[in-house]
Formats: sequence, C-alpha cells, structure tokens
Amino acid sequence: MKISLKYRLQPLLEIKERAKKKAEILLAKAMARLEEEKKRLKKLEEEKQEIIRKRKEIRRHLHEHVCTGQAKVKESNFGINFLKRLEEEEKQKDQQIEQQKQVILDCETQVKRARREYIDAARELKVMQKHKELWRKKLQLFLSRKEEDEMDELGNIIHQGRIQMGDRGSSGMLHRIKRGSGFAGPSELTGV
Repeated sequence: MKISLKYRLQPLLEIKERAKKKAEILLAKAMARLEEEKKRLKKLEEEKQEIIRKRKEIRRHLHEHVCTGQAKVKESNFGINFLKRLEEEEKQKDQQIEQQKQVILDCETQVKRARREYIDAARELKVMQKHKELWRKKLQLFLSRKEEDEMDELGNIIHQGRIQMGDRGSSGMLHRIKRGSGFAGPSELTGV
C-alpha cells in the first residue's frame, strides 16, 4: 500500500480557510454598518425631540405673550409661521426615521445572512481540519506499522544470519575434531 506523505486536499483546506476569513470580515462589516445605522436612527430621533422641544417652547412663549397682552400681530404671525415650519420639519424627520428603520431592518437581514455564511464556512473548515487530522493519524499508524514490519524483517534477517553462522561454527568444530585437533570424537570415546 502506497500512501502519500502530502495531504492531497491541502488546496481545498486553504480555500476553506480563506472562505472563513472572508465570511468573518463580511460579518464584521455588516455588524459595523448595522451599528452605524442604529446611531443614525438615534440621531434622527434626537433631532425630532429637539424639534418637538422647540415647538413647545415657541407655543409656550406665544401663549404667554397672548395671555399677557404683549403679543403683536407681526410677532404672532412670525411665531405661527415658525411653528408651521417646525411641524413640517417634524414630519420630514418622521419620514426619515421610518426610512432609517427600514435601512436597519435591511442591515439586520444582511447581518443574519453574513452570520449564517460565517457559521457555514467555519463548519466546512472544521470538517476539513478534522479530515486532515484523521489522515495524519492514519499516516502515522501506517508509517509506524511499516517501521515495525521493516524492523521485524530486519530482525528475521539478523536471526537467519546468526543461524547460518552458527551452523558453520558447528560444522567447523566437527571438522576440527575429525582432523584430530585434540578433541575426542564419538568413535574415539567408544574405542570402536
């Protein structure tokens, strides 16, 4: 069995890593835009409250002048026109606020979509990383078994070599006995 030492799906793993980073950046941008739009809505609402405050103040001022008899026709007309203009501004702010609320809903939808894409990309990357880890463990097991097999084979070769050397050593000893090298052979011991 031949096994590659290089993870064959590494390019795909790198693509998944880049996809996750891209999704993470898009999510961060979508969330930042949502926060900006919420701040803009808050500012519009504050501007509307300021218009309402000014209207109340002008009404109170006009009411005081009318009640005390200090009001002049010209001032009263000016005040009434100013109130009408403030009412128009308030209506415009209401429209802007409604439009901004719609923008915020759109941004929230984009954040949800970006979050879903990020979660999917992270999940796909995790699957690939887990696959690579299993491949690495399988490779280690394969290499370990291969090393064990090679060590067993080497041990057998050494053992066979020792056996063969031992046979020569015994036959060499028998050869010396037969030549009369001082060792008594079986026939010499029995006297036959």
